[in-house]
Amino acid sequence: MGLVGTIFSWPMLPVRGLIKLAEVIQDQVDRETRNPAAVRRRLEEIEAARAAGEISEEEERQAVEQVMKLATGR
Repeated sequence: MGLVGTIFSWPMLPVRGLIKLAEVIQDQVDRETRNPAAVRRRLEEIEAARAAGEISEEEERQAVEQVMKLATGR
């Protein structure tokens, strides 16, 4: 790329940086939602909330479904 190409590509650098940052964040979110320890911890939190009476049986079922969907990527 020549001097002219470099000059015209400068305005796009913040956009490219933002896209790269978004990709890094998405990768981290994917790793955390599919991490078996994180999934187990979230399921234990849901179970504890149900045992404490903070959520209903239906809410527990929906929360478990949501965690499992995120964990499997479906």
